[in-house]
Amino acid sequence: MTASSAAPGAPLPVVLAGARGHGRWHVENIRRLQAQGLVRLVGVCELTPLTEEEFGGELPEQSSDFGALLDSTGARAAVICTPIPTHTALALTAAERGVHLLLEKPPAPSYAAFRGMADGVAAAGVACQIGFQSLGSHAVPAIRDLIAEGAVGRVTGIGGAGAWVRPEAYFRRAPWAGRRRLDGVDVVDGALTNPLAHAVATALALAGSTRAEDVAGIETELLRANDIESDDTSCVRVTTAQGGSVTVAATLCAERADEPYVVVHGTSGRITFWYKQDRVLLQRADHGPEELRFGRTDLLENLVAHLRDGSPLLVTPDDTGAFMQVVEAIRTAPDPSPLPDDAWRRVPGEDRRVVPGVDALVAAAAERLSLYSELGAPWARPAHHRLPPAHHRLPKEVSTR
Repeated sequence: MTASSAAPGAPLPVVLAGARGHGRWHVENIRRLQAQGLVRLVGVCELTPLTEEEFGGELPEQSSDFGALLDSTGARAAVICTPIPTHTALALTAAERGVHLLLEKPPAPSYAAFRGMADGVAAAGVACQIGFQSLGSHAVPAIRDLIAEGAVGRVTGIGGAGAWVRPEAYFRRAPWAGRRRLDGVDVVDGALTNPLAHAVATALALAGSTRAEDVAGIETELLRANDIESDDTSCVRVTTAQGGSVTVAATLCAERADEPYVVVHGTSGRITFWYKQDRVLLQRADHGPEELRFGRTDLLENLVAHLRDGSPLLVTPDDTGAFMQVVEAIRTAPDPSPLPDDAWRRVPGEDRRVVPGVDALVAAAAERLSLYSELGAPWARPAHHRLPPAHHRLPKEVSTR
């Protein structure tokens, strides 16, 4: 069966590219949807084949050749969960065959590669969903409605905070981990562009500034405590075309791991969204605090619904253009500054580095919409400004093939 001839209503034949690491989550999710009769896993693309023991059951067809696997299985959709630098080429390989896509975040390591992917997918006429799972939360439209209703008054800015803990082994998990470039190819595996990318994308979504043209300016502060190329302690401030401000701070060197969140500041209240938990706290003048819980639409399930009945996709490539502006600003910024030796310490027995006081700094950045240097962090350098945004400096059509 070819991609174009799959029967309507039948389970969608899916190939998964990248079934190890985070790909294991996709294996389980595909199994969940398979049990509901929505999809059917027909192939796995890995450079080193999985064993049945590793896969946890009977294996579908496997191949290290993604295009050949799509051809032989008749897949109608592909989930791409591979190293960041491979995203564009694999997405275009699928698009050329009329195969629809769920592409993991970040969608590309540079704005040019993103533009090439997005234009190629659009030209092929295939559906493409970008894997920002937090944007499937029903809290996102609910918070937008609260903002539109004036529940917290006039919005004065949006902050984001991510204080996470990662061992030094995390940066050795793959050849591209902790790298800005590998063999001359962009990787851009930083705190804000990969592990805490959801904080950036979610903050931009709540600001109503998701497209490339919604960005007017970007400031970055990129630092590292670990012996890596990329940033592990960083912050970014985006000025939107509407004149709003979005500031997100992140670290992988926290004293204690905490739930990442986004906070909407208003003249008469605030809305805090813990996006991994789909939990919202509404605080406003003359009201008691209200805690709200929301459901979430799975992005692969949404892609299936889009193909079956035309349901709108939740996260199209264009909806991640502003996020890719941030990626580009980080990519083209000077390499992250190493923190001085007295600014971090090792945790005995835990194989990780901690920056004392960084947890409070991350929270303060989201609260005050300030960068680390503005908060008085002695190890932070003044912000690096990126003006104009990337989409003003590139032709619309950029080929990466």
